[in-house]
Amino acid sequence: MNIGDFRRIALSLEGAEESSHMGAADFRVGKRIFATLAHAKLGYGNLMLDPEQQAAFVQELPDVFLPVHGGWGRNGATHIRLANADEEVLRGALQAAWKLRLAKNAKVAKPSAQKSPKESANAPAKSPRFTPKTRRK
Repeated sequence: MNIGDFRRIALSLEGAEESSHMGAADFRVGKRIFATLAHAKLGYGNLMLDPEQQAAFVQELPDVFLPVHGGWGRNGATHIRLANADEEVLRGALQAAWKLRLAKNAKVAKPSAQKSPKESANAPAKSPRFTPKTRRK
């Protein structure tokens, strides 16, 4: 596989769009990144997975997948060695990153039933449970 294959498959996913981040091509759904070509010159595509998915991919195909160096990698960002991947593996990996991004987007889009700490701090103080009439002397 190559960069053209990565781009073609990423853009075939429903709602996917190509954009750019820090001078590198990225692929987004709902305006949020699920994959990039930030390390294309090294022959890698990058996938935004979660750490558990990353561990499974790396364990199953260590010659194809490896964590991105540093904090991004600890959070699930994963290189895919394009030359070592076939179409089925590349498509599956991109779909995994795309599905994860869709799920995260859905969570963000739902309004929370709980108030944030900031909202709670700005809320008016609750009235006391007792009134002066019920207080003992």
